[in-house]
Amino acid sequence: MYHRRSIIAAGAALAAGCAAGMPPATGAPARSRFVAVRGMHLYRDGKPYRYAGANLWYGAWLGADTAYGDRARLRRELDRLRALGIRNLRIIGSAEESPLRNSITPGFRDKGSAYNQDLLKGLDFTLAEMAKRDMTAVVYLANFWEWSGGMMTYLSWVNGGKFIDMNDPAHPWPEFPDRTAAFYGNPRAQTLLRDYIRAVVTRTNSITGVRYADDPTIMAWQLANEPRPGGSDRVAVPNLPNFLSWIDGTARYIKALDRNHLVTTGSEGLKGSIEREDVVLDAHRSPAIDYMTTHIWPNNWSWMDAGNLAGTYDAGAAKVADYIATHVRLAKTLGKPLVIEEFGYPRDGATAYDPTIPTTFKDRFYRQIYAAVEADVAAGGPLAGSNFWAWNGEARTRHADHRFVRGDLAYMGDPPHEPQGWYGVFDSDAGTQAVIRAHARALAG
Repeated sequence: MYHRRSIIAAGAALAAGCAAGMPPATGAPARSRFVAVRGMHLYRDGKPYRYAGANLWYGAWLGADTAYGDRARLRRELDRLRALGIRNLRIIGSAEESPLRNSITPGFRDKGSAYNQDLLKGLDFTLAEMAKRDMTAVVYLANFWEWSGGMMTYLSWVNGGKFIDMNDPAHPWPEFPDRTAAFYGNPRAQTLLRDYIRAVVTRTNSITGVRYADDPTIMAWQLANEPRPGGSDRVAVPNLPNFLSWIDGTARYIKALDRNHLVTTGSEGLKGSIEREDVVLDAHRSPAIDYMTTHIWPNNWSWMDAGNLAGTYDAGAAKVADYIATHVRLAKTLGKPLVIEEFGYPRDGATAYDPTIPTTFKDRFYRQIYAAVEADVAAGGPLAGSNFWAWNGEARTRHADHRFVRGDLAYMGDPPHEPQGWYGVFDSDAGTQAVIRAHARALAG
């Protein structure tokens, strides 16, 4: 059994090991177009950089000049988001061709080294169009979960094809995250990922001719979407040294390739850290990690009942407030900025996915998140911004059960393993958009 002091010591050793030769996160010039960190704050162009953001994981798929792409729609969606005041988009820059049931296709790569140039050019196009709108991007380079292939797929490439599906009744929770966490101790799987990271981070944009490493449109590289040390204490606690080593080593690897951009984890915070504050701190302690992240999912975490929002909203809201306050305190402990880079809430009803269903409680939840950001900014705290999950825009499902079917081209913010319309914001959601617009104006002011 690893005790708290053991994990702190491990984190301190990692930090000490990478301190030598690590370029400071504050190294960008005072007037740089690159987003930089100084103390607990983000800066750009010599001014504090605070933003209202969104998640748009599917940007590269729309941006691909292929039958599955739709560049005209991508331009329309970016225009809508820009009009709302959205200035930052969190997008995925990786997806693996996978045997997992709910994974997206096509992917950026299979287990070989010939990566999907159509999809990479879709990422090029997305970044080029974002630059025209003065938006910045956070690009995540792996996924703990199955919907883009993820770490389970990397493991299957090196273990003879063994894998399990998320939500398989034969492998109930937490077997999937426990098995996926073996990735951090598998050098062969990590080498495959590093090869891909190198190809992306050192890429030259085919549209603009600008190297990704020299493009201020990119705000940050992110190690993975929601990396966890495991799903249960039985696996996660002994796996912590591997997990922390992977974070530190991968972040340093990216920094060695690209000294202009920030690097962060993609962590959910406490919920992705076996509910332990010391693990959150150690995961973000490395000098190669420039800022903290957290995600907030009241419905997924059973903090409220989607079938009884009127009766359970307030209790859930109290937990949300405490969660935010805890992570603000942890960010202050580290002296680093904090971003709430995912937050989501359902529509009014337990199985409410259609855009015609009201968003009364969703809008209240968005107001709570935004009020917390605005209050912390006013107080000079570490909260730099947020990214709601996620933008559905003009997409509409073709299926009565609201399930994604492989080959569907109406990409939504709700990824393929989730009901289409569960958490995303549609272009017709006037109330939610009004809340977003008001917050963006408040930050801009």
